[in-house]
Amino acid sequence: MTTPEQQPPTPDPASKDRVFRSPMGIVGGVALLAIVLWLGVDALVRGEGRTQWLALAALILIVPLVSAFTLRPAVYANEDRLRIRNPLRVIVLPWGQIAALRSGYSNEVVTKSGTKFQLWAVPVSLRARKKAARRTARSAAERSAAARGERGGRAGGGTGLGGLGFGAPRGDADASGPMRAETDKVMDDLRELLEHRETAESAQGEVTVRWAYEVAGPVVAGAVLLVILLAMS
Repeated sequence: MTTPEQQPPTPDPASKDRVFRSPMGIVGGVALLAIVLWLGVDALVRGEGRTQWLALAALILIVPLVSAFTLRPAVYANEDRLRIRNPLRVIVLPWGQIAALRSGYSNEVVTKSGTKFQLWAVPVSLRARKKAARRTARSAAERSAAARGERGGRAGGGTGLGGLGFGAPRGDADASGPMRAETDKVMDDLRELLEHRETAESAQGEVTVRWAYEVAGPVVAGAVLLVILLAMS
């Protein structure tokens, strides 16, 4: 008699990281890198004398900086912790150590010790907020007008526009609630996750901060080389 082979446990999908990044930051970073690389490579190929060395130093300095501030930022969230990858630091915060997630002119995490960390990957867009507010006000006005039309149709025996069904409010508009900017929706999701997981045993621990030496190293090297070359001119 044979026993069935035991299957390895499958990872819980809920424990996987949810990744939040800024699409516009990535697009802008790619565009800037394309311009910098085009100018830098052109100077390396066609330049003469010290021009090539200056172009090399500038590339070593600028490329990591542009990448760090546009392509690198990301926020990873799962059931146990929030990991923030900012331009020059990586911060890991168990949910049990987070006191609040704030949204003002920037989105930030506040720990129970009072330390604040900005979410570079979730930038605040005041324009998007104003647009969402206008859409909410317009939707509310449409629902109010539709409700008045429906009452008028009922009072007139169903002969008005409301009685023909043109004034009936749309169900999806009523259920949608206030419009929110995309980054505000991200913060709402993170707050909900914090509310559900801050007391979980697996979501406890210490806050860790690691400097991004892989970014700082090339930047410092490029800056030193550039200063030396300029001083020799």
